[in-house]
Parts: sequence; structure tokens; C-alpha cells
Amino acid sequence: MAAPRNIRTKAYVVQGEGDPFTLCDVVLDEVQPNEVLVEIWYTGICHTDVVVQHGGMPLGGYPAVLGHEGAGVVRWTGSAIKDKSLKPGDSVLLSFHSCRQCRFCLEGRCGTCPHMTETNFVRPAHGTKVHGQFFGQSSMSKLAVVAEASIIKVQDSVAVVGMGAVGIAAMLAAKSLGVRHVIAIDVVEAKLKVASSLGATHIVNSAAEPDLQTALHAIIPGGPNSIIDTTGLVGVLEASVKALAHGGTLALVGVPAPTATMRINALDLLLSCKRVIGVIEGATDPHILVPKLFELYRDGKFPVDCLAKVYPAEQLDKAITDLESGLIVKPILSWENLY
Repeated sequence: MAAPRNIRTKAYVVQGEGDPFTLCDVVLDEVQPNEVLVEIWYTGICHTDVVVQHGGMPLGGYPAVLGHEGAGVVRWTGSAIKDKSLKPGDSVLLSFHSCRQCRFCLEGRCGTCPHMTETNFVRPAHGTKVHGQFFGQSSMSKLAVVAEASIIKVQDSVAVVGMGAVGIAAMLAAKSLGVRHVIAIDVVEAKLKVASSLGATHIVNSAAEPDLQTALHAIIPGGPNSIIDTTGLVGVLEASVKALAHGGTLALVGVPAPTATMRINALDLLLSCKRVIGVIEGATDPHILVPKLFELYRDGKFPVDCLAKVYPAEQLDKAITDLESGLIVKPILSWENLY
């Protein structure tokens, strides 16, 4: 079967840095032999989409179609894809793309693939002027051409800063791994109540407790073994390093501003044996992680239903407003009734 071409669809396009998401008619580039055409049914909205919209994270250029949490149905598969079991009609989730050939991918650390930029943010163009392949998918679209293809050691205590979707997922992961003390930190009381209902053993409202080290050491003498930051705020990161236990690890998951710089006392870092690490896409292989998440969901240990709200695709602005106001943890766009 010939590759589909000149496919018209709807997509949210950001024309330039700081411009609004605009629902437009677009024409997809010809699907390549190593690619798959997917009809997008749902797209999760992430704060990263808003950050990129306003130029807070390098992208490659505008206009652009964003979105990196897509789910839908396969409509066509290229002749050169490696997974021959993939066929039209299959329900699929879309994750980030990696080469799956370098030593990092072969070790299961696909998030550290050195080819991350070219495989996720650049796609060979054949006449299109809209930048696609955002995290390998650009799923803020009714149809999308997609590529085929915070580590926590089980410890005594983990603190998670920021109770958005990523933070709550990290908290639930820690609970599922048997971490005894799981501390949820946020400035929004409603989010802390959600975290508490989902199993956080302690909550800290950092608006009322401005000294993070004092607050955490009052709960865990000496500080938590690990802190996972989903905010990307420099002040929070610096405070988190101080709050860690001896030999503890701070995992940076949130996206800092491009010019953000952390100040760390080097001698203190040495003597305390602390570590600061960056975590991209969970530092894992989605082909392994996603099935595990489904298993946790079936076992009632990953109750994402209570965190999400579905919006019609035409209501992206409202979904983003509700996300930024803290009204909802994970907004999801539905493309099912958009023609």
C-alpha cells in the first residue's frame, strides 16, 4: 500500500514564541517507511507544553505543533518499521522516541539517549513549514505521524516537591516500591489533600513552611534520603539540597528556565556525599515502564482516574487555565468528536 500523503487534519499550532494555541487546518507530511500514522483520540496536557509555547525550553523553531502525551489508534504502518506486530486498528500510547541502538538505550536508559534532540524534535521536512515531532509525536493534532520507536532506589524516605501530575505519579511510584515515608510538598492546599488521600504519609505546605530544611527535618530527623523536584524553581532546588539526608539524592524532573543557575556549596556537597541528578523521561524504557503502570493501575495502586478531567479538543485554553490554577491535576483533550 502506498504511503498516505496530503492528509488534512486539525492541529493546535503555536505560530511564534508566546503566541496562543490556535486550532488550524494542516496538511501532514508524507508518512515515511519507518513511521506510523495514528489517529489521536486523547492528548494529555503537560505544563511543558505551556513552557515551550512561551519559549522557556529550546524547541528548534516555530510555527510548531506541541503535545507529547498522545493516545489513539494506528491507521497506517510504514514498510520499514521494526515491530511487525503493529497493525492498523491497534490501540496505542505515544511516548518519547529514542534510537534503541546506543549503549544508553541498550542499558534501558532511553531517556539519556544522545540522539534525543534529533529523534524527538526534528523531522525531515518535505514541504511543511510547521515544526513537528515534539517528543516524537506532536500529538496536539487529530492525526499525527509518529516515530516507531526518577529512578528511586527503595529507601526509607522520599519527599516529592510539586503535586502536579508528575509529582503525584512519583509519589505513587514511591508508595508502590514500599518506601515507608512519602512526603508531599506543595503550596496549594487542595493538591496536598489529593496527595494525602492517595497515600502520602506526610504533607508540607511550603507557603506556610518557608524553610524546607526545617520542615523536612522535623518529619525525618536528618532529612529524607531522596527528594524529587518537579517545579524546576532554583530556590526550591537549592533548599532541597540543604534538606537532604547525608548521602541523599536530589532528582531534577521539572524544567528550569534556560538561564537558571543553582548555587551549591561544593565542600558541603563533598562532605555530605549528596548527589544531584537530572532525570529525563523517567530515565527508563517506556516499553518496559508503561506495561508496569498498567499493572499498577489494575491493582488499584495507580488511580489516575481521580486526577484527570477530559475536555473537548476545542477547549484547550480552558484546560490550560484549569491546570495552571490548580483546579485539575491532569487535563486531557478528546479529539473523538472533532472533524
